[in-house]
Amino acid sequence: MKAIICNEFASLDQLVYGDMDDPAPSGRQVVIRVEASGVNYPDGLLVQGLYQMRPEHPFVPGMEAAGVVESVGPEVGTVRPGDRVATICSLGGYAEKVLSEEGRVFPIGDMDAADACALLVAFGTSHHALKQRAQLAPGETLVVLGAAGATGIAAIQIGKLMGARVIAVASSDEKRQLARDNGADEAIGYDDLKTEIKGLTDGRGADVVFDTVGGAAFDACARAMARGGRLLVVGFASGDIPRFPVNLALVKEYAVIGVFWGNFTRFEPQAYADNMAELLQWYQAGKVRPLIEGRYPLAEAAQVLERILNRGAVGKIVLIPD
Repeated sequence: MKAIICNEFASLDQLVYGDMDDPAPSGRQVVIRVEASGVNYPDGLLVQGLYQMRPEHPFVPGMEAAGVVESVGPEVGTVRPGDRVATICSLGGYAEKVLSEEGRVFPIGDMDAADACALLVAFGTSHHALKQRAQLAPGETLVVLGAAGATGIAAIQIGKLMGARVIAVASSDEKRQLARDNGADEAIGYDDLKTEIKGLTDGRGADVVFDTVGGAAFDACARAMARGGRLLVVGFASGDIPRFPVNLALVKEYAVIGVFWGNFTRFEPQAYADNMAELLQWYQAGKVRPLIEGRYPLAEAAQVLERILNRGAVGKIVLIPD
């Protein structure tokens, strides 16, 4: 099969589009013929050795894929060859075929494969962040940084479903309009962020901030929190990991909360499964709708990752095997 191969931690242009042996299932494993592989910001960090996980080489990046079950191990009981499914996999998604555990496979019926990928990591992360970590309540004000990205769009849609007032933060007029089109009540830029958040909340500040950006944006939001607020640390797309002055949390009585969705899926499998069931119900009811910006050939993975790491993408991007 064809796959994107990382032979060493290096720049993105060192990724190889080459041949690997087809995976073979055993036990409770499932082999999926991939229709679409989701591209995520952490994938670009992983292949450069900049992510929390550092797998042995060579490896195939990619943490989500959707397609058709090709074969199953002898202990598999819930899926059969021919079923259309999506899966979360720690590695292996950027390939024509992917091996996954039965417990990490979800049926998708006739759902678009790209939409299914978006629901897994992007919507899964935002859902977990707002539901389990922030416990977002109706009537609260939610500020979403990086609002035009895949997780940002998801956070806007889910925040509105949970009854929040959503203030989206994005870097251009085009991205801000995209945030409004996806349900944001207000859309602002990064300049003078603290003042704008305070102004839009009558001086009270944000109840919840969903931050995938870090850097100066985090610093501004840390000074624009409401009493009892929750500042969610989701990622650092700016490339700058901020240092938090803890006296702000003391004086203003708010919490800084880490969001690591991968750990959530491993340590709380039942809550994760319940979240996925809820997301699929919302999707089927038309209450959430991923924004798929583009579908690119698998061979172009390095170029796509470069664009995502440079914050040039909006919505979700997927790779399509030839």
